[in-house]
Amino acid sequence: MKFSLGWLRELAPVPAEVEVDEIARRLTGAGFHVEGVEEAEGDVVLDVDVTTNRVDAMCHLGLARELAAIFGVALREPVVKPVQVASAEAADLPRIDIAANTLCRRYVGLVIRGVTIAPSPEWLQKRLLAIGARPINNVVDVTNYVLWERGQPLHAFDLATLPDRHVIVREARDGESVRTLDGEERKLAAGMLVIADPARPIALAGVMGGQETEVGEATRDVLLESAWFDTKAVRRTAKALGMHTDASHRFERGVDPEGQLPAARRAAALIAELAGGTVVEPAVEAVGEVLPPIPEIVLSHRRLERFAGGEIPPAEVERLLAGIGFTPHAAGGDEWRVGIPPWRRFDVLEEADLFEEVLRLHGFDRIAPALPAIAGLDAPELPGHKLRRTVRAHLAAAGFVDSIAWAFYGDAEDARFEAFGASFESGSDEPGPALALVNPLSERHGRMRRSLLPGLLESASFNRRRGAPAVRLFEVGRVYWREADGTPRETEHVAMVLGGREGNPWQRPVELDLFDAKGAVEDLAATLGRELEARPAVVRGLVPGRAARLHLSADGPAVGILGQLDEPEAGFPLFVAELATAPFVPLPPPVKVEQPSRHPAVAVDLTFTHALEVPWSSIAAAVESARPAELVAFELENRYQGQGVPTGAVNTTIHFVYNAADRSLTQEEVNARQAAIAALLQERFGWRGEAAAS
Repeated sequence: MKFSLGWLRELAPVPAEVEVDEIARRLTGAGFHVEGVEEAEGDVVLDVDVTTNRVDAMCHLGLARELAAIFGVALREPVVKPVQVASAEAADLPRIDIAANTLCRRYVGLVIRGVTIAPSPEWLQKRLLAIGARPINNVVDVTNYVLWERGQPLHAFDLATLPDRHVIVREARDGESVRTLDGEERKLAAGMLVIADPARPIALAGVMGGQETEVGEATRDVLLESAWFDTKAVRRTAKALGMHTDASHRFERGVDPEGQLPAARRAAALIAELAGGTVVEPAVEAVGEVLPPIPEIVLSHRRLERFAGGEIPPAEVERLLAGIGFTPHAAGGDEWRVGIPPWRRFDVLEEADLFEEVLRLHGFDRIAPALPAIAGLDAPELPGHKLRRTVRAHLAAAGFVDSIAWAFYGDAEDARFEAFGASFESGSDEPGPALALVNPLSERHGRMRRSLLPGLLESASFNRRRGAPAVRLFEVGRVYWREADGTPRETEHVAMVLGGREGNPWQRPVELDLFDAKGAVEDLAATLGRELEARPAVVRGLVPGRAARLHLSADGPAVGILGQLDEPEAGFPLFVAELATAPFVPLPPPVKVEQPSRHPAVAVDLTFTHALEVPWSSIAAAVESARPAELVAFELENRYQGQGVPTGAVNTTIHFVYNAADRSLTQEEVNARQAAIAALLQERFGWRGEAAAS
């Protein structure tokens, strides 16, 4: 919507030293976005985006009122110059009847006699052209000028074309029609609001006048219409007929219900000045159903500042509200009772609306940015939130980079990694089917993911193809699947991928391998207070013999997978792991620090021969089951196959550390405890095959 800056400055005397850029900036900050500034007809024109709720600012007087409040100057109302006035008897005045009293609540008719139709003076034409309006003649141009000045649409009828000078505001009947000013014959439907004479419709109320009653060169007497029409009625008519005019744009949004007579008198005075003639008084006014009084709104200074998050002095609040037509009255304490001007009755309805009025004029940029003060937590932290935060912090500290991928992928990815996902939750090695998307982004994103690995591997491959010497990535996210009964399910997983060479020749470079992945996932589990058992397994997508399922107990289901990615691509190998997080909730209590013994420890090694297929996890579980109180630590030290070891067997060496908190252990005590553990291991796992060849 275009506005003449010269016109605005006449109504709001902003100091001359204030540049147009500053005016545009301040208007934008107050909620009227200035989208452009241009020159036209020797004037500066502002292209302003006026929101639909601010119909009062769709005119120069309304926008000037905002400018005056922003810059703290007094608004200059347009002056109605004295004109020649003729008095008339009631019998000589037009007759106005409102038959649709809820759709037209006020209709003002003002007669100007003896006009001479001619082109408008240059100043008026240039002002209209600057804002994109087309000059027609002095009478019609005045109606458009007052529309853009005060925001009240007007229409001028040639009084001689109205039989008996009788105007009726009513709803149209089926089959009626009217030829509008644009020359189109409009077929009307029942319920459309029209202006009519006793015989026929002569105008579309609030949309456009009729051609048969338009002002032309032969016009000598004018009936000036200034009315208030119902917003919905105008919108229905305009939409049904495919019409949009300056008048309908404003009526559809709700013009000032009390602005009809001032606008009519302003226009009549200008017509008399520019076209000659005499204004006939009194004005004829018909009233339909009266709108209820506008209730005052209670505004609390304390609530305003709390909402704003900053201080706004009470005097500033009163000045800003009064500057745009509100009337704040002290109501005791820190409150005002605020009267609402009639031109704002449709969009200022509660205290929060007054908050907005004060803040936008005061300036949002003058409120220091700050988070609102909240006493205590708004809600307790859920166990899952704490676990997610712990996982991210641990893996980041371990050198992994957090990654985020799409929650869906294609059929190929789902088939390749189908065993990685929902089986952890269901306790089965066969996961439920994937959830298909009804409207996928593409064929590559047609299914909800059942594993986090495809997204991670895509990121890892991207880095690897671009020369990254190593990758360490992880993601915490949701996976999805469908139960056997069709019920959709989801749960949270954490997955990681690593591979490549880390370090440089000065840092003893290290090739990342399967044991780095195993150590990372076991270390994560330890941080979460649990111990994982890796069992060799055949896992689709992983290299046979270098894959395992992860368990939390001997008889429990798998909670994850671990292994080397089976892929033919060139480059360094990638090692992956994925865990369901639900089994690790809740987290264990904080670790307690225990004071170490002041007495010396005794270290002992034990080597025994057992079948190659016996995993270390089973041996460790057996030691743990028979662990004496003085055994403070044990670990796998060595596994040996070769000369002296039977085929199919392996020698495992375990390192034990014994210590007591209250005394120094004797060798006899250590030997006794060590012998018991050795006997247990020999009984459960000792080699029972053939002896090694000498």
